[in-house]
Amino acid sequence: MKSFRKTTPTRRTVLAAGGALAATAALPRIGFAEDRPAMGTWPAGSSGSSVFIGITVPRTGTYAAQGEDELKGYELAVEHINSGHPLIKAMSPKTKKGVLGKEVKYGVADSAANPNTASQEQSRFISENKAVLITGSTSSAVAVALNHFAQREKVLYVAGISGSNDTTGKDCVRYGFRQDFYGQTAAAAIGPVLLKAYGKNRKAAYMTPDYTYGHTVTKSMSDYLSQHGGWTMVTNQVSPLGAPDFSNYLTNIANSGAEFLINVNWGHDAVLSTQQAKQFGILPKMKLVIPYQIPFFAKEVGPEITQGVYAATDFWWTLEDKYPLAKMFVETFQKKYGYRPEWGAENAYMEFALWANAVEYAGTFYPPDVIKSYEAGRKINSIVGEVYWRAADHQLVRPVIIVRGKTPKEMKNPEDFWQVTEVVPGLPLMQAPDAFGCQLGPYT
Repeated sequence: MKSFRKTTPTRRTVLAAGGALAATAALPRIGFAEDRPAMGTWPAGSSGSSVFIGITVPRTGTYAAQGEDELKGYELAVEHINSGHPLIKAMSPKTKKGVLGKEVKYGVADSAANPNTASQEQSRFISENKAVLITGSTSSAVAVALNHFAQREKVLYVAGISGSNDTTGKDCVRYGFRQDFYGQTAAAAIGPVLLKAYGKNRKAAYMTPDYTYGHTVTKSMSDYLSQHGGWTMVTNQVSPLGAPDFSNYLTNIANSGAEFLINVNWGHDAVLSTQQAKQFGILPKMKLVIPYQIPFFAKEVGPEITQGVYAATDFWWTLEDKYPLAKMFVETFQKKYGYRPEWGAENAYMEFALWANAVEYAGTFYPPDVIKSYEAGRKINSIVGEVYWRAADHQLVRPVIIVRGKTPKEMKNPEDFWQVTEVVPGLPLMQAPDAFGCQLGPYT
């Protein structure tokens, strides 16, 4: 393992990804135009035989389990890019080995889901390793911070998990891209399912984490159910990230008269609050809804709680029965890591595959040209079928998956928690590009 700088193992681990490529494969296929001024880390970051990606994910704290799953998706994507794996080639047909023939290396830092920490670590990756791409978030607060950091530094940023409408809404930037679903599309996908299953004029209690993800997902859900079905929000219990005890919030919910508990909490907060709702007797008295599904949630709370529960998600592994590339992804991931991938890993893998596609079609790492390549609107064969980027806000147009929790008896294996009930096409779910205030910044 090659070290790029001194690290503290518990806080910052820098990894060299993949084996060395043949010298001829590592040679750049294009030259740098003399009339282009230096920008961000260009051309220094791509002038050698390799390029570097800075990754910040939470490896400690309430989102750590999801961060680790996300990291595995990034790692597998880099391995596949460097080896020219068939799955990468299916998503990025021009990729041979590496990106534009350059080996991809990367560094990893623990963000602890803290925006300042993530920005500081990425600043080091840029200054010390000349990163051509930065990524990682499991908190939308981190995604928003890195969006603005990337725009300022003129280095591309691809979000990891980020469910806030703001990421490609009012906090969108020219240098930032997001591929996963988010509050608006989650609500527009799961809303009709809830109205069909449970009818109109129902009462719902919300549990909301106190930051951009929580507030925008809750608003999108409440707006949809209210406008289309006359549902009433009888209480909205807002809690800080990493709350150790949800009893006060749950007491208010228990006394609210709600028929549904819509839990927008995420990571371990979602697990803990749901377990305590069960202990309080709120579940199954109230029906649980998970509008933005949490990787490993069903495994941690158990199928006795999630059975019959509707959730919106980015990906579920049984989509291997529908999409050939999903099957390839699930099989290769499971072989390497010993479990079927959650959607954090799928999201991360997709981000790197789509970045490789954009760079290969641009024919250069020059940031404005790569951005314009993203914005070209090419249809791309992906793990979840055909997708493409919306140029106006840098949001991927992709389906949202609706799942329903299986009973313990219905489970065919220990990871068979959810049944896919619908694959909802993405474009009709999306707001107008400027509806959430997106104004992309300049290219240079």
